[in-house]
Amino acid sequence: MFRTLFIHILIVLALSAGAAGANEKVRPVRVLTSFPPQLLKLFQDAFEKRHPGIPVEFVQRKTTAAVANIMGERRADIFWASAPDAFEILKRAGRLAPLDPRPTGAPSLIAGYPVNDPDLTYLGFALSGYGFVYNPSYLEERGLPVPKAWSDLAAPVYAGHVGISSPSRSGTMHLMVEAILQVYGWDRGWGIWSEIGGNLATVTARSFGVSAGVARGRFGIGPTIDFLANPEGVPKGSTRFSLPDETMFVPASIAILADAGNRDGAERFVDFVLSPEGQAILLDPAIARLPISPSVYPADEAVAGSPFGREGLFTKGIFDAGLSAARYELVNIIFDEMITFRRSELGRLWRSVQELEAALSRHADAGAAKLVGEARSALTKPPLSGAEAMELERWTGLVRVRRGLPTPERQARLEARIKMAIDENMRRAALALANAAARLGSTPGQGLEVGRQ
Repeated sequence: MFRTLFIHILIVLALSAGAAGANEKVRPVRVLTSFPPQLLKLFQDAFEKRHPGIPVEFVQRKTTAAVANIMGERRADIFWASAPDAFEILKRAGRLAPLDPRPTGAPSLIAGYPVNDPDLTYLGFALSGYGFVYNPSYLEERGLPVPKAWSDLAAPVYAGHVGISSPSRSGTMHLMVEAILQVYGWDRGWGIWSEIGGNLATVTARSFGVSAGVARGRFGIGPTIDFLANPEGVPKGSTRFSLPDETMFVPASIAILADAGNRDGAERFVDFVLSPEGQAILLDPAIARLPISPSVYPADEAVAGSPFGREGLFTKGIFDAGLSAARYELVNIIFDEMITFRRSELGRLWRSVQELEAALSRHADAGAAKLVGEARSALTKPPLSGAEAMELERWTGLVRVRRGLPTPERQARLEARIKMAIDENMRRAALALANAAARLGSTPGQGLEVGRQ
């Protein structure tokens, strides 16, 4: 009898253990990413088919918000995004784990940009082409050309026809802003962005808002990244994408977080993304990304925008992602104070410059020309010098302040100083333009028609 009871107890315990094991959920690989649903769905299906016992959970966030989440100790296993400076911010904060390189066959540099982090805390998995999204019908109706270079967006012909997103809300836009500052230099770079700012029709809240605005004809053209150029739900052919002569290809990357709770699953996901199978998924028309691995391209290399063997913007000087990370919030603060928050005023002043320069081309006046030159100098002058911007230790404590929360006192003082300097520059520009107009017998803003058509 005791033997029978003992066997019965063993059976009950075994069944209980089995039930508990069956009910225990496998911890998913949690991926924090800025990528769109169509890309995530294809990778999720393919990965879970290859590894049926390892589910994947994607958490979509804008790059800037994702970085804030990770810095705020939100738990995830993987960070997967396009902006390299975002990875550098996390690397400097000790949030990324070291990785073993994967053999993809990619060269160490593509269009002058490193494929992988030299310290191997993040690895490039795809290439993102940065250029211009435009509405062909919009440009044709207004006789506007497709720009060939970044500085073309500053041309008077585009006044009122350009849309951008703010770098403080878009990692994609931040990279473009920083790239121009690094390649052309701090002073000239801000001059270019100020003139582009004078041509703006709007500043969108998110990166995809640029392509959506172009598709709907709110404005004709805007800087963006290749895979955001054709948003879902817009008429076919309403947008096209063009790479500038100074091409900018930058690796989109993947990293494992230092406190990843599912490190084994995360390693397997990175393996898959960089495997031939994962790389080939990027060529799916629903994704249309450029793989980092040359071997997965068609044998005839008949892929639009193929990056291999091309010269690029960074052949003039390799982009320093560490520098970008160190002054990330400084650049955001200056851009918003100089351009985003003053879009209308900046547009009026630049139209006055353009009108008066056109008038001077017809009737020379040395005094007026000097005054217009002073106005141009004031409008393009950054509120901090290039030397001061390179004092990187001063900017490490700057933070992205969420709406409704107080700005740290030290940062508030800096922002007030920046605002005051920009106010003075705008005041000087307005005064110089008014005096130049008086010499020429005209009123700023009522001369040459260069505005929105």
